[in-house]
Amino acid sequence: MASEYMERTIPRISMRDFPDRIDEITTELVKAAETDGFFALTDTEISIADIDAMFETSATFFALPDEIKGTVPFTRNNVGWEKNAQIRPSTGTADMKESYQMQFGEAMVDKWVSEDSLPGFKDKAKTFMAKTQSVSEKLMICFARGLGFEDDYFVKAHDVSRPNAQTVLRLLHYFAVDQDAPVPEGYFRAGAHADWDLVTLLFQPPGFSGLEICPGRESVTKFGHGDVWTPVSFAAGDIVCNIGDLLMSWSDDRFKSTLHRVRAPTDPEKDWFGPRYSIAYFNQPCVDAVIQGPAKKYPAVTGEEFTRNAMQRNFAVLEAKKKELAAAAAVASQADPPHELPKAVQASA
Repeated sequence: MASEYMERTIPRISMRDFPDRIDEITTELVKAAETDGFFALTDTEISIADIDAMFETSATFFALPDEIKGTVPFTRNNVGWEKNAQIRPSTGTADMKESYQMQFGEAMVDKWVSEDSLPGFKDKAKTFMAKTQSVSEKLMICFARGLGFEDDYFVKAHDVSRPNAQTVLRLLHYFAVDQDAPVPEGYFRAGAHADWDLVTLLFQPPGFSGLEICPGRESVTKFGHGDVWTPVSFAAGDIVCNIGDLLMSWSDDRFKSTLHRVRAPTDPEKDWFGPRYSIAYFNQPCVDAVIQGPAKKYPAVTGEEFTRNAMQRNFAVLEAKKKELAAAAAVASQADPPHELPKAVQASA
């Protein structure tokens, strides 16, 4: 069934005077988390100049030859560079993009692009990560209050000063799309997916179309979703945030982890066909953090176990999708279905 569209306005929440307005901000964040699972932050400590500078830094990395970027290849620790390697369970195909993922902890040993190749990159990235972590911790305090936990409950579980921290900054580069060629059926710059983390903070320059959301998931254990999508636009300086599967589970499904995707451009009058850049910050728990909601709807698991279980669910859905596509191709060609396994499924969206 073809996707349908619905006009929705995601909440725009000001973080101004956070210490004095924390109760008001908590109320607004909890309401957003309980409904669409998406919201935009304004008036944060990350300025438009900070965001623009990080996008310039990101572009310098992606402009490097693949041979240089390949010196920091993607690993199972969820760090490093990948290209056309993330396969979505919703489509069974790879996103046409490249990304570079960075963490604070020991996983980044030998995974920073060299100073010779890109002077100053590491320091600029770590400064931006620290500012984004500060904003994230404000959200964590509010969500902890909303669920009846102590203020520092989620902050301690996502302590990026620890060696086993898993929080990730991901730089993304979606490749340009040929405006004169028809877009293949079912092609997306990023297929429909939910994030696995606590909460994702997304940066995007205004005017770069494509991000769409589809609320409606009622249980973190279900991947399925409906077909009613809403485009999400960005204002300069805004941070668009979404609840991840981790917080949906940790809230006993009270807060919603919403399916989202990046649509391929189709309209030369409205869409951006050139290269598209975005930056995502995934707040992922320390591997030994204990995860269980206040109502104990789901068994307690560690951060490491939660990530592994999420990967297994993704693989199961992906394999089912690949069998469906293979069977359809076999019927069309009257040939035996292929049995090739996917190249990679990454732990973060």
